[in-house]
Amino acid sequence: MSRQITVKVATNKVIKALEARLATLESDYSTQTAKEAKFGKAQEAWRKEIGAWAIKNFSKAENLRTNYRSWNNTLNVDFDIITKEGNFPAEPEKDFEVIHQHQYREMKEDITNALTILKMTDEETVNASTMKQIAKYL
Repeated sequence: MSRQITVKVATNKVIKALEARLATLESDYSTQTAKEAKFGKAQEAWRKEIGAWAIKNFSKAENLRTNYRSWNNTLNVDFDIITKEGNFPAEPEKDFEVIHQHQYREMKEDITNALTILKMTDEETVNASTMKQIAKYL
């Protein structure tokens, strides 16, 4: 059973929170390309490291499979190495959320519109329906 929460929030606090969220959104979006490049380099380094690890441990390989493609003279070798967890290099993880351009535009527009409306109001508190609409950005 879900229960509704009824709270009155001061308009100036909501404005400050939305302004902070907008600044964070713009900062995250502007630095996203650099973060993705850094992550790509970390992934490439990990691929080389895991490849070296696999070659070093090839003697433990099981279930060896090969596939030769004569049309471009490539040989695909696939094998399994049974190992204890944590016995191989850890794959890098993203420490950021990818924001697509359309998502960025939509979020920025919603926050900007909410800020414009809230700055024009004379109400001391934000009503529940408005809070419901902007809560996802706070």
